[in-house]
Amino acid sequence: MHSSAPIDQCLAVTRVTSATGRGAPSPYSEAVAGLQPASPDVRAPCDIALTRSEIERSAALRSDEEWLAAAWADRRSRVLVVERGQALARFGAGAAELIFVPPERAPDGVRFFLGVDSDDVAYFGVAGPLPLLPAEAEPEASGDTSNVRRAGLRDAGALLSDRDAGLLAHAVALANWHAVAGYCPRCGAPTESAQAGHSRCCAVDGSEHFPRCDPAVIMLVTDSSDRCLLARNAQWPAGRVSILAGFVEAGESAEQAVAREVFEEVGVVVASVSYAGSQPWPMPHSLMLGFRAEAASTEIQVDADEIAEAGWYSRDDLRDAILRGDLLMPPSLSISRWLIETWYGAALPTASATGLT
Repeated sequence: MHSSAPIDQCLAVTRVTSATGRGAPSPYSEAVAGLQPASPDVRAPCDIALTRSEIERSAALRSDEEWLAAAWADRRSRVLVVERGQALARFGAGAAELIFVPPERAPDGVRFFLGVDSDDVAYFGVAGPLPLLPAEAEPEASGDTSNVRRAGLRDAGALLSDRDAGLLAHAVALANWHAVAGYCPRCGAPTESAQAGHSRCCAVDGSEHFPRCDPAVIMLVTDSSDRCLLARNAQWPAGRVSILAGFVEAGESAEQAVAREVFEEVGVVVASVSYAGSQPWPMPHSLMLGFRAEAASTEIQVDADEIAEAGWYSRDDLRDAILRGDLLMPPSLSISRWLIETWYGAALPTASATGLT
């Protein structure tokens, strides 16, 4: 186990750098500036999977019971049924689309309002049993069923449109929370869904509870030679690597968590930290906070518990290792892949057919 002195030193020198370094004349422009990439050679955070949505969440409507009832009675409204993190989706031609049901065909279950699109179509989610076939869903989806199956965010997220990816992430996050929030954490009494599924109220003491979200940091660490630090989790197969990550602890800032996790897992001291982008990861309750970090030391000492091995890679090293089939990279859906590719400067190459799969 590592001593506390180096990590104290690490936290002392950790600093947060501005994403743009520019002033902003108005709150709006300041907010927009905050969404810019940390440096000119990385893609904007809006390129991260699951972070784009075409549905207005319409929070003001969540307490309008009359409007919600009318929207549920409207046959134009669409309902996304989710069960254990999955929904029905049709796959084909390198893409996927969600299959919805009209309200009258929705199963019993916890209902939540997801928002309204630009055509004033309302979207709801229901945590309940999935339809068996598209014919049980919306009529226009009842054609070829050969490519329709249950799918979760991991296998379908990167193939869905912005609308569908945003709806599925939203619905899965709420369904996962409702599944574990049925009792009041204060008195143990049952809770009831409120605010169109975006909160729960205790039936006894009246306390209100909101969806849980666990912040986790994930960081691409580079050294003075601009080499990238990649590691293999002890539970992963040989060759599979990614960047480091970990949950933010109580009483800790995200930047402190970056420094602590890097030192605990690989013994590397972090000299600076800058925010890069975030990604919802409702599997079951996480929000991934992406960072770039500069290392003040390069000697690696893995913890031998979570991390089995780690190493520094130049861009040429990484490209050659992937092409040889020596390394298996994170899936395209993940923010880890996005962070690696922002450093690499392009989409990563495809592994050799004779190497890892």
